[in-house]
Amino acid sequence: MHIVVVANGVLNNAEQAASLIHNANLVVAADGGANWLWRQGLPTDVLIGDLDSILPEALAALEAAGCTILRHPAAKDETDTELALIYAAHRDPSRITLIGALGGRVDHEVANLMLLGLPELQRIHVVICDGDTRVRLLPEGQSDLIGAAGDMVSLLPWGGDCHGITTIGLAYPLHDEPLLMGGARGISNVMLERRATIDVRSGRLLLVHTQQAGSGATPAQREQ
Repeated sequence: MHIVVVANGVLNNAEQAASLIHNANLVVAADGGANWLWRQGLPTDVLIGDLDSILPEALAALEAAGCTILRHPAAKDETDTELALIYAAHRDPSRITLIGALGGRVDHEVANLMLLGLPELQRIHVVICDGDTRVRLLPEGQSDLIGAAGDMVSLLPWGGDCHGITTIGLAYPLHDEPLLMGGARGISNVMLERRATIDVRSGRLLLVHTQQAGSGATPAQREQ
């Protein structure tokens, strides 16, 4: 099961976002994320949040369409996007794609990246999709990366130091080496071919994978 969660940030590629929506099993909007869906004439299955950002006309349209609406109080500990991701996780999907998570307020942008570490998401393949860029959290062990030669790859230690990192298929390889919290050594690596592997002995890495123009990898391939 594939769930798309739409946050109230910037959507840099409307065509790509619409394709993800059309191919999803469930679409969950975090409050004002439903405004974009409504304007594009795209479906919203579930609306969740304190509903302080959704347009009144969009809310009325969703109510008329029979959308499931889960209203939360404004005074709450979680952001609307966090509530949407937790709801999605409880539906037991194999995959969650989060769009509209970047490009808005810096604090929300950083918080949305941090949400990848939610305990509820640890057994689910979760990707933040932003135009040509995919962001995901790599666990300990080996992860495969599908793309194309020339794609940019950045590896950032997440929540602490990472040790025993070995990469294959990247221009600047690591051989059982650390990436330390606070350093930027893992920025701007480059894929040498369509597949790369990243092995982490301990810790978690934030993977930022940016497709080069014309590389030809499909959206489905790039979410692997």
